[in-house]
Amino acid sequence: MGLMAKNKGGAGFEMVAAGVHHAVCYGVVDLGTQYSELYNNDSRKVLIMWELPSERITIDGKDLPRAISRRFTLSLNSKATLRAILESWRSRAFTEKELEGFDIKNLLGVNCQLSVIHEAYKDKGGKDKTTAKVTAVMPLSKGQEKRKAENEFNYFSFDEGTEIPENLPDWVVEIIHKSAEVNTENLPPPEKQPQKQADDDIPF
Repeated sequence: MGLMAKNKGGAGFEMVAAGVHHAVCYGVVDLGTQYSELYNNDSRKVLIMWELPSERITIDGKDLPRAISRRFTLSLNSKATLRAILESWRSRAFTEKELEGFDIKNLLGVNCQLSVIHEAYKDKGGKDKTTAKVTAVMPLSKGQEKRKAENEFNYFSFDEGTEIPENLPDWVVEIIHKSAEVNTENLPPPEKQPQKQADDDIPF
């Protein structure tokens, strides 16, 4: 069992530069059911993490690819941002069968191009801030060389158990600990979904 998206009708570092970047997905993390103060509702969230092999940073003396991530609602309904992102990445719309349950664990190790912008916002204290945001994900251009992920894969799904992997960053673990799955004992069991084999003609 992977992490199924379905159709249900670090601080202090310089930001990733705006523009288009070659990227490799190295993280797919189930954040659980999170409450949104803005929309006053609960929804299942997933974090997708990419490394940028051509953008480098030195951490504790190690040369590493820079990384960027984005949270999505775990849904493939017609208006879901995750569905639009994945269909752009695949260069193909989902079939009706795929919409019944698509295992996004298949994203791990897949190459792509990311469009990144710098977006202004206000924090909870009303201060002006700027963040680097992934706005689009596209397949590699024809002839563009694929890269292997340098980071260890980060993967977690509540559908496979509640033990959080030790290699997840602290800030990700903190978000998971705010989820209903961690803080509520009487949630219904996860719905079982069929596995899907990746199509050789698309990246995942």
